[in-house]
Amino acid sequence: MRIEHIAMYVKDLEAAKEFFIKYFNATSNEGYHNKITDFRSYFLSFDDGARLEIMNRPQMVDDEKNLNRRGYIHIAFSLGSKAAVDALTERIKNDGYDVISGPRTTGDGYYESCIVGIEGNQIEITV
Repeated sequence: MRIEHIAMYVKDLEAAKEFFIKYFNATSNEGYHNKITDFRSYFLSFDDGARLEIMNRPQMVDDEKNLNRRGYIHIAFSLGSKAAVDALTERIKNDGYDVISGPRTTGDGYYESCIVGIEGNQIEITV
């Protein structure tokens, strides 16, 4: 068994798509639009076959994203090396996103950084 994809609602669908393309080398499908409900989505694919569905529909509730809440809290991307983690973290930081930890080796042995990415969503960048 494997996870087929993860999905997230976003306010700005095009900006979210471009974020994952720019920083994580995602490729996007042509998108989907249900003209009756105005639901829109893109499937983003990553090098190893993982997929992320980003979605939007009218009248979404935009609650504050407290990073200490219960439930799903982050998505993690493995880059393959410490140097790649360092370089992407610095690039994202220089582009104005908040780095909330790292890069560092955690107590359980991961080399990682955590950023607050598009629309306040936490992203872990790891080896």
